[in-house]
Amino acid sequence: MPEATTRSLKQAGLKVTLPRMRILELLDSAEDHHMSAEDIYRGLLQAGDDIGLATVYRVLTQFETAGLVTRHHFDGGTAVFELDVGDDHSHIVCMKSGAVAEFTDEIIEQRLNEIATELGYQLTNYNLVLYGIKQSS
Repeated sequence: MPEATTRSLKQAGLKVTLPRMRILELLDSAEDHHMSAEDIYRGLLQAGDDIGLATVYRVLTQFETAGLVTRHHFDGGTAVFELDVGDDHSHIVCMKSGAVAEFTDEIIEQRLNEIATELGYQLTNYNLVLYGIKQSS
């Protein structure tokens, strides 16, 4: 068992179990860092793990409650999950493929803080999602 994964589970107050370990490892190694429960289930099956879809959903809910993952519902589609690593970032979603890319932009963040201040708020969190169609390279 990777020590970092075990430590993450223990710090979140969760018992270290094989399904939790495997799901956390899969999310950590995901190419685009955003996976649906079904994506995770397929990944587990491909790796030869005998973990049911109901268990995947249950573990993801536990992870979300414990603050290990964030659930997103981009454009009303299937929920996707990403590890919550504590950084502020935004997303852009391709309307054709559903691909999700992350980005950070200090100018956008500065402007959001200015808007909040102008309206009498102190910005504590934000969620910015852009939608478009990814152009071929």
